[in-house]
Formats: sequence, structure tokens, C-alpha cells
Amino acid sequence: MNSLLSITDIKDDVKDILDLASKIKAGEMEEKPLEGKTLAMIFEKSSTRTRVSFDVGMYQLGGRAIFLSSNDLQMGRGEPISDTAKVLSRFVDGIMIRAIRHSDVVELAKHSDVPVISGLTDLEHPCQALADMLTIKEHLGDWKGKKICFAGDGNNVCNSLLLIAPLLGMDMSVACPKGYEPSEDILKTAREYADENNTQIVVSDDIGVALENVDVVYTDVWVSMGDEAEKAKREIDLAPFQVNMDLMSLANDGAIFMHCLPAVRGQEVSADVIDGLQSVVFDEAENRLHAQKAILYHYMKD
Repeated sequence: MNSLLSITDIKDDVKDILDLASKIKAGEMEEKPLEGKTLAMIFEKSSTRTRVSFDVGMYQLGGRAIFLSSNDLQMGRGEPISDTAKVLSRFVDGIMIRAIRHSDVVELAKHSDVPVISGLTDLEHPCQALADMLTIKEHLGDWKGKKICFAGDGNNVCNSLLLIAPLLGMDMSVACPKGYEPSEDILKTAREYADENNTQIVVSDDIGVALENVDVVYTDVWVSMGDEAEKAKREIDLAPFQVNMDLMSLANDGAIFMHCLPAVRGQEVSADVIDGLQSVVFDEAENRLHAQKAILYHYMKD
């Protein structure tokens, strides 16, 4: 069964999905293509953008979504993931899950007879990366020949961006302190994609190197859900990588600032950057809806 657990799952479909998202946003698609379809939405982690975009997206496509927290499912009381997948497959046409562990989503998809879409795991956030790329094209005109820099903790969002950027002809750099690098396995695959597409991937603890010739500066929170015990250490280690006006001045003229939200002003980004003229964070947030609708159409349309 085709599922979206990683950007690697849509390696050959990324441009088609993004083209579809653009058409959906422009109102150029059929009425209610998912009429009669139901999406189960499992949330092990709280959410604003993921929950609302999938819920509204299904409604606008003519279907419906069912919200299920861990407390709503027997899975939260120890039912095997495989049993949950088999049961839900009898009821719904697709499953979206925002999970703590990537391995659990892989297990869910393994036993599901309907498509499973990852709304976030500890390893990747593919839905966010698609919305990000839609936003970049809208503001910069194209992906090819552009460069994105992710500053801070090489987390799940960073991992998905590393995979999607070279597929669209973008270079990417990651500016992070030692010990905060992206997944080694993700980096290996991303560099393979970069070789195939004649692009470059750079990871450096030198922010000047990472910001060279950059068109997009991206960051995320320093303390993600589950990292609270490391809060004090992370704030110290990552402080030199805060995206502020001095850092933005190292990027190209016309560079944009991106953040997947929620943001902590004064930590990973200064208020004058995220609320300034270079920031496109709310366009980016809106595009979660259009990207999600394209994903739902791609995976659930007969």
C-alpha cells in the first residue's frame, strides 16, 4: 500500500504533488473529489497546523476526518499497533498519524490496507516540507538554483528538507553545533539525491559557511516536544545559531525567513526577523492546507 512516511516515498512524485497543490490553491480542480471518503487522524502529539489543515482539507475535498487522540484509542492502552491498523483499515479510507516514534508509523503502515500519512515523527515531517517548498516557489519563483539554510537543531523538519531540496534542484546547508547534526542515514540519502540532481549539501558548525549565498533561512524551536529535560543545555548550545537580523544580513538580497511554527521569539529567532518584512511564516502556515489537500488527493482519490 502506498503511504507517505518519508520524503523518500514520493521521490518521483514531489513535483506532481506540488503542482497539484498550486492548482488546488488557485481553485483549479474538481468539486469534492473525496466525497464519501473518511480520514482517521491519530494524534500522539498536540498540534495546531497539522490538525486543522487535515480536518479542513478533508472537508473542502468533500470527505470527513475523525480526530483520535491516544486516549480515544485502545492503542493508548496497549493494543498492538498492527491490530489498530487492521481494524481502522476496515472503517476508513486513509490514516494520518502524528506520532512520537517513527518506527510506530512504519509498523502502522505495514499492517494497514489504506494509505498512511505521517503528520510528524521524531525522524521526519514530510507534510511540512511540501508546504515549505510550495511557499518557496511562490516567493522566489522557482527552486532550481536556489539555496536554503537550516539553522539550529538538525531535527525532523531539517531531515525532510534535506531530502526534498535536492529533488527540486535546491542546494541546502545546515548550520548547527556539534552534536546537533541531522540523521546520518538521512544525510547519506540526501547526498545521493544531491549527486543525482547536481546540487550540494553542506553541514557546518560555522554559521558563516552555512549562510554563504543563501536565499532561504529556516529555523525551528530548540526544545521540541520530548526534549524538555534538555532545555537549559539546548538553549546554551544553540544560542549562537539564533536567527536575528545580523544573521539574516549574511544571506542574499531578497532572502526570505521561514519557520514551521510554533516559534519562541527571543530563542531560535528574534522578533524583528519573524515579524519583519523578510518573514513568510504565515504564508507557509497557510500552505499546509493546500499541500495537505494535494497529499490527500494523491493518496485517497480512486
